[in-house]
Amino acid sequence: MTTQAKRVALVTGGSRGIGLGVAQSLARAGFNVVINGRRPENDVAESLASLQLLGADTLYCQADISQLDDHAKMLDTIRERFGRLDVLVNNAGVAPDVRADLLDASPESFDRLIRINLRGPYFLTQAAAKWMIEQRQADSSFQAAIVNVSSISATVASVNRGDYCISKAGVGMATQLWAARLGEYGIPVYEVRPGVIRTDMTAGVSDKYNKMIAEGLTVEPRWGEPDDIGRAVVVLASGTLTYATGAVLPIDGGLTLRRL
Repeated sequence: MTTQAKRVALVTGGSRGIGLGVAQSLARAGFNVVINGRRPENDVAESLASLQLLGADTLYCQADISQLDDHAKMLDTIRERFGRLDVLVNNAGVAPDVRADLLDASPESFDRLIRINLRGPYFLTQAAAKWMIEQRQADSSFQAAIVNVSSISATVASVNRGDYCISKAGVGMATQLWAARLGEYGIPVYEVRPGVIRTDMTAGVSDKYNKMIAEGLTVEPRWGEPDDIGRAVVVLASGTLTYATGAVLPIDGGLTLRRL
């Protein structure tokens, strides 16, 4: 497969954690990969090198997903470099700076999480979808996909981080809305819901989850890894799973499986 023929995937927040795991899985699967983040490019050189070693032509777009003006700049850069965008993976997200009980939660934290975790990806999807529609109308063989990475917190209540849960529940509805809207263009939209995944975001609560996993929190008695999420995204991005737009894949080791 030549570089020109390769499909192009944009993974927001793709320089570390789950995002990097997703980007690496897509690179292994033969995609060229664009990753996005707020850090300077020099700070993500190691991540870019890991993708290049997997055979991907790579691009880093420094942008803040919460800033809508950055969306157009990022997509223009991708258009100039690759001339196409086949897959959008909305992965970028943040946890609360401080876990606060619902009775003590601040509007500042709420607004920050909604802005980054929900509003940003919602409007990035809008902009990317318009470009994907253009590509589909120009070439009926064009195969696009949009994948939202949310969290089991979309349905599992944590009263000490309600803002996070609400932002991820919103992503779940956004997935359904975009799946319904883009169906006529043959652009499927999916959601992946990670469980307890070993990343820098969960490092501060590793002792807590080590204990809970040992006590049976998950059916599969281990932490999830970024590669677990990456493998799921590849299935969705590659078109292997058909007739399933709007589908939600819980990648949580059975944490949300109802048990007696």
